[in-house]
Amino acid sequence: MFGQRLRLARKRAGLSMRELATRMSPSVSVQAISKYEAGKMMPSSRVLVGLGQALDVSLDFLFGGQVEGLEAVEFRRPSGTSAKDRARAEVLITEQLENYLAIENILDLEPAPDPFGGLGSVQIRSLEDVEGLANRLRRDWNLGSGPIPSMTGLLESKGIKLVEADLPERFDGLVCTVKLAGSGPDTEAIVVSSRAQIEGRRLSLARELAERAVDSVADSRIRRDKAIDRFAQALLVPGEHLRAQAGSNRHGFTYGELVRLKHMYGVAASVMLTRLREVGVVSAAALDRAFRGYMRAWRQREPDPISQNEGLGAFEKPQRFEDLVWRGLGEQLFAPVRGAGLLRRPLQDVEAEIRGPSAAAFEDSPGVSRKNQHVVPHPAGWAVKSEGIRRATSIHATQADAIAAARTIAISNRSELLIHNRKGRIESRDYPVKPGTRHEAEFPGEPQAEAPIPELVTRRTA
Repeated sequence: MFGQRLRLARKRAGLSMRELATRMSPSVSVQAISKYEAGKMMPSSRVLVGLGQALDVSLDFLFGGQVEGLEAVEFRRPSGTSAKDRARAEVLITEQLENYLAIENILDLEPAPDPFGGLGSVQIRSLEDVEGLANRLRRDWNLGSGPIPSMTGLLESKGIKLVEADLPERFDGLVCTVKLAGSGPDTEAIVVSSRAQIEGRRLSLARELAERAVDSVADSRIRRDKAIDRFAQALLVPGEHLRAQAGSNRHGFTYGELVRLKHMYGVAASVMLTRLREVGVVSAAALDRAFRGYMRAWRQREPDPISQNEGLGAFEKPQRFEDLVWRGLGEQLFAPVRGAGLLRRPLQDVEAEIRGPSAAAFEDSPGVSRKNQHVVPHPAGWAVKSEGIRRATSIHATQADAIAAARTIAISNRSELLIHNRKGRIESRDYPVKPGTRHEAEFPGEPQAEAPIPELVTRRTA
């Protein structure tokens, strides 16, 4: 796996083996890099650190974990994308999926059942069949007859892993099969660009559902991509509900009406007009006049776009991974510093949310466990691990760096630091203390110097 990750990181950086070799410190030959990527040789700890710095990736990424690779990768709107763009996207996604799978493993979550298993094989013979299939999925999933508040939340609730990433501008997202190391079952993932407009994101996610729901098209006159578009639009804008909102046999619409409807259903204005024609609210001739007239400008610029923080836009952000991280923190399954890294938030903010305004009472309450931190040998040098957790919190080239990182976590957790030697045996123990705090000795009766007690720690009384 190391060789695969190294090759992917090099492609993301847009470097040849020779160019990578010239950037390396310490120096390393092109032949050595070739052997690393082929899995014929492993670099030393110093070279590992140099590779991570030259390629701007972490040692955690290079050594991998549960993600063996991404297969059947399909980029959405991939025109003009380069190999470097694709490699960059795969690195970003692999890193995030590693974290996602690690959290699920820590929480011991069972794989979600196939959400499309109940639909069976449906033969599409007409566009009316597509409408019926969309309505059937709504019934099976108890979605009601109105607008779907969050396509993101819907997919996540069905066990589909959804990741938001800062992807290159030249494509909107991708779907892939995540091949897991060992005997774990493969899983699907959908990746959306953080730059995508809300209207486009909701339609793209509906199309991903359609790709899985529309099994085959029996009528050769109906192209499958057209059936998928129709399913996605019917799912987002159900015909019966739209007719109740807009009326029937309309000859025209005001701009304000269209804006209200597009915000209600969370779709683009052009999709809204197309849907009005599909369900018989306006005529094909009226739609044609609109496309040749005022709608031409909408192809370049969406009218009154949905904000990411208002209306339906406020709900179109992946939430499941973050919820799982907070669950793990609440269960004391890993250290706050690890949670801060996963959430990409400052440690101080994460600790404040963990403790809350009544932190002192919580910390002094019986039964609150604090995970001890261990510095242990690792193939890449040294690792920091929380007690009872298999996955390393961080990996370091030297023992001194690992001890410094573990000490920070132990201070945050008010827990013990245990340092192991190369044979894995504990060679020293320590109770790190925050400056300005009182540290109570492990052994009762040992006198302690009094020091100012921080605001969040309750003074114990005799």
